[in-house]
Amino acid sequence: MAGAIIENMSTKKLVIMGVTLLLFQAFAFMVGGLIAPSPTTAVHYLATKCVDTVKHRQETKWFMPWGPDQCDKIRTFDEAMAKKIEANNIVFAVHIPLSNKEMSAWFQFMLVILQFDIAFKMYNQIEDGALVTIDVGLAYRDDTVSEWTEMAHSYEQRKLSCNFTTTKTFENEGRYYECDLLPFMEVGSVAHKYYLLNIRLPVNERKKVNVGIGEIKDIRLVSIHQNGGFTKVWFAMKTFLTPSILIIMIWYWRRITLMSRPPVLLEKVILALGISMTFINIPVEWFSVGFNWTWMLLFGDIRQGIFYSMLLSFWIIFCGEHLMDQTERNRFSVYWKQVGPIVFGSFFRHFYSMAFIIVAGICACLYFLFLCFMVFQVFRNISGKRTSLPAMSRARRLHYEGLIFRFKFLMLVTLACAAMTVIFFIISQVNEGHWHWGEHTVEVNSAFFTGIYGMWNLYVFAIMFLYAPSHKRYGDEQSSGDAGANSGEDIQLTTTITHVDGPTEIYKMTGKEAQE
Repeated sequence: MAGAIIENMSTKKLVIMGVTLLLFQAFAFMVGGLIAPSPTTAVHYLATKCVDTVKHRQETKWFMPWGPDQCDKIRTFDEAMAKKIEANNIVFAVHIPLSNKEMSAWFQFMLVILQFDIAFKMYNQIEDGALVTIDVGLAYRDDTVSEWTEMAHSYEQRKLSCNFTTTKTFENEGRYYECDLLPFMEVGSVAHKYYLLNIRLPVNERKKVNVGIGEIKDIRLVSIHQNGGFTKVWFAMKTFLTPSILIIMIWYWRRITLMSRPPVLLEKVILALGISMTFINIPVEWFSVGFNWTWMLLFGDIRQGIFYSMLLSFWIIFCGEHLMDQTERNRFSVYWKQVGPIVFGSFFRHFYSMAFIIVAGICACLYFLFLCFMVFQVFRNISGKRTSLPAMSRARRLHYEGLIFRFKFLMLVTLACAAMTVIFFIISQVNEGHWHWGEHTVEVNSAFFTGIYGMWNLYVFAIMFLYAPSHKRYGDEQSSGDAGANSGEDIQLTTTITHVDGPTEIYKMTGKEAQE
C-alpha cells in the first residue's frame, strides 16, 4: 500500500519544495521588517484641568481642552484652592488624537492606560488598598464643528499600587510616588475621527469616596492603537494566505477519503490544524474598516486562542504518534493530560501585569522543553530501528536511511517552529523596537509578526502536503529483477497515517536477512 508523500517523493522534488518554502519564509520576514511600520503606536496625553462652574447641570456638557470652544482651565490645584474651586467641579479633559490629527478605522482598536501623578504629603498619604473612584464619560464626533455625541459613561474603581522610594519626612513632601499603570478602557473599533474623555474624581468624605488616595496632581493617559500601515500589510497577507491553506486542506482531505480505511488520529489532527489555520486566516477584519463592529477585538482573541491551542496540541500529538514505543496510541484520550492544560492556557493570553507575563513566559519555556524531550525520545527510538538496516540490500538500505533522515529533519523543523513561536510570544510582550540597517529601518516587531504568521502558514501547508497519501510506492519504479532480489525483505518505516495496520504499526521496522 502506498505511503505518505514524504516517503515516496524524490529527494530532488523535496529539496525544491524546501527551498521554495524557505524563500517564502524570508519574504514574510522582509515584508514586516522593511515594508510595514511598527504594529502599534503609543501616544501620551496630559489631561487638561477644566472647571465646571454650573452646579446640578441637567444636560451633559463636554469640556474641550483646546480649540475655539475650550473650557475654563486651571494649571494647578493650588490655583483651584486660591479660587475656591471644589474638587467635584474639576474635570480632566483629554482629546484623542492630538491637535491637527485624526483617528482612522484602520487603527482597529484603541487601548487607553491611566497613570496618576501623586505627590507625597505627610498629612495626606496613600492608604493601604486605596481605591480611586472615577466618573468618566467618552464622546465622539467626525468633524471639528459638530456637537459631541456620548459613546459611554461609567463609574469605575481602580486600586492604587504606589511606592514612595524615599523616607516619608516633611523634607520630602512634594516628591512623587511611583505608581503602576492602570488599565482604563478599550475600544474594539475606531470608527470615528475624534474622541473626547471627561474624567472626574468625585469626593465624598462621608462615604469615603476618593479619600486616602494622596494628593493627585495630574492625570496622564497613554493611548495605544494599531498602525494603519501595518493593518493594510496584515490584511493583505491574510487575503493572500487564506485560499492557499484552504485549497491544500481540501486537497489533503480528499486524498484521505479516497483511502480504503477510516482516518486515524494524526490525520484528523492535521485536518483540525488546517481548519484552525484557515479560521484565523479568513480576513473578516476587512469589514471592520466599513462597519463599527466593536466585537471584532474579542472575536480575534477567540480565533487566536483556538489556533494556539490547536497548534500546541498538534505538536504534542505529532511527536507522540512517532514515538514507536509500546503504548497504544491513535486515541485522543492518551494525550488529555498534555492537551488539557494547553487548551485552558491558550484562552488566557492577555496580561496586564509583569508578573503574569513572567508566568506565561515560564509556562511557554516549560512547554518547549517538554517538546524537546519528546523529540529526543523519537530520535532515540528511530536510531534503535537502524539495527535492521545492515541486513538489507544496498538499494533498500539507502532508501530507508533516506526515510529516517526525512523524518528526523521534519522533527527538527517542528522543533524550530515551536522555538520561534515561544520567542515570538515573549518578544511580543515587551517594548517595540527597530534596528537601523544602512539607510533602511528594520521594524523588529513587525518582522516577527509577519514572519511568524507566515511560518505558521508554511508549516501547516507543508504538513498537509507531506502527510497526504501518495499515489505511488517505493519500488514501483524498480525493475522486476530488483524487486525479486528484495522479495525476501519485509521492512516498513512509516507513520500510522499511511497504512491500514493501525497504531501499533507506527514506524514498524522488521527485516529478514537479504538473499543476495
